[in-house]
Amino acid sequence: MGLETMLDAIDAARRLVLLEMYIFDDDTVGHRFLEALVQARQRGARVQVLIDALGSITLPTQFWTPLIHAGGEFRWFNAFHAQERYGCRNHRKLLVIDEETAFIGGFNIADVYYGDGVNSGWRDLGLKLRGPVVSALASSFTQLFASADTRLPAFPTLRKTLDTEIQGDEWTLLLSGPGRGHRALKRALIRDLSRARRVQIVCAYFLPTWRLRRALMRAARRGGEVSLILAGKSDVVTAQLASRSLYAKLMHAGVKVYEYEPQILHAKLFVIDSVVYAGSANLDARSLKLNYELSLRISDPSVAAQAGALFENDLAYSREVDPAQWKASRGWWRRFLEKAAYFLLARLDPYVTNLRWRNRAARALEKIPKVPKVPKGSYPPEARG
Repeated sequence: MGLETMLDAIDAARRLVLLEMYIFDDDTVGHRFLEALVQARQRGARVQVLIDALGSITLPTQFWTPLIHAGGEFRWFNAFHAQERYGCRNHRKLLVIDEETAFIGGFNIADVYYGDGVNSGWRDLGLKLRGPVVSALASSFTQLFASADTRLPAFPTLRKTLDTEIQGDEWTLLLSGPGRGHRALKRALIRDLSRARRVQIVCAYFLPTWRLRRALMRAARRGGEVSLILAGKSDVVTAQLASRSLYAKLMHAGVKVYEYEPQILHAKLFVIDSVVYAGSANLDARSLKLNYELSLRISDPSVAAQAGALFENDLAYSREVDPAQWKASRGWWRRFLEKAAYFLLARLDPYVTNLRWRNRAARALEKIPKVPKVPKGSYPPEARG
């Protein structure tokens, strides 16, 4: 599934188009999507677009003027305010068409995502979905869209009201966000890994929590086959350095590590025996602790077989990291850089973001008017009794 498939779906929309993206660029692909959205609105479809303000920081609001003039709706998620430019972001990628078809995955809307991931364009992954899960996805969009441009009150409210798990027959929709929502994704992964015999993971930004790393290493030590395809080329060098700081311990436990080489890797795919996870979430600190993410857990052997085939295809373009050569190539300066990157992304970033979150909440509470205390005995006679 690629960007052309998503464009075709928008062109076929008649009643509803919901688009939610982290990155939307003002480039050729971005303008093609804008034109398709405007045309859908002109055909009478309701069109709503939700874009993260930090992920699309270079995109001017005026870009959406043609859609707004056509009657479409656009909102920034967590728009910038003084002293509040950074923090928990909406990293989800979602397209819903007529509440009948949905697309999820790692694709953003930009020229770099256009291609096969081997000869051109970043390597990414998307799913086209039908059935009851589409309604659940549409509802999750509506909930975030309604509160996207509310400054402070929306976020504590979302922490309490955002559904974290929606269960279907053979699928579970995991909607994680700042706070308790992220436990749903981690809990499901750890539960599946605890009895896994075969694990195949493709991940653009790999910086899992200690519990997830332990679950992966335990699966390998039990004799399970645990294979990781990580980024040989990355758009975030710091993230790549941080991931590489974990290679030695993982390989020592029996985990096989590969790096995808042709293009920048941006896919997120986790295959654990007959279970498949796909969506916007990486196995890194931001996806697992801070950002709003969307992941789908599918328990279906046939889907797992298809996902396994995708993994094997990526494996053909990947280089296995040899433990002995890896150890010999790590000078003290390289190890220092990797440890520093790990500290920055796994420790400092979550700490600072959570600190700012608490400060925002404290400032919000200070603005709530306090009810003055009424001195004892000061009630009027008619108010007593």
